[in-house]
Amino acid sequence: MKRDSKTRYGSISKTFHWLMAGLIGWQLFKFGDRIAEGEHWVGETLVPWHVSIGTLLLVLIVLRLAWVITQRHQRPAHDPAIARLVKAGHGLLFAGMLLMPITGMMVMLGGGHGVSAFGMELFAKSEEIAWAAAIGNLHSPLAWLLTALIIGHIGMALIHHFIRKDDTLKRML
Repeated sequence: MKRDSKTRYGSISKTFHWLMAGLIGWQLFKFGDRIAEGEHWVGETLVPWHVSIGTLLLVLIVLRLAWVITQRHQRPAHDPAIARLVKAGHGLLFAGMLLMPITGMMVMLGGGHGVSAFGMELFAKSEEIAWAAAIGNLHSPLAWLLTALIIGHIGMALIHHFIRKDDTLKRML
């Protein structure tokens, strides 16, 4: 089943979710740069892909948001007592996933570095851009906030599965 239903997420929603979860997990290895100034195997093998993966995630989040909008009337319902909290939590996750690559690009453009993804130049090197650098300064704090939201998201999925014993997690598996 490709489309979502009132009881389960479809294969397209699941593919977006798990592909992006894996790529965002990869992006979180960037925190490894804070250890020994990135001079270790994580910093040398995974982190160099950070800008390319971030660019890919920007494309995926835009496509995913478009998909969510088309499926909004067919998605599984949430417990009415917590439906607003669920929507707020998911809204914050989507906002974080959208803002991370945008602010990341602002870091690069603001510093005059340009942006290349997977070997293709998207924006050429230029002079520093003060307003872009100011927006880019939000990238690191947003990374910490998004990480906290992801931990909360995973925690709630596990609570639903192991404590509430409902089908919330199974809908996305």
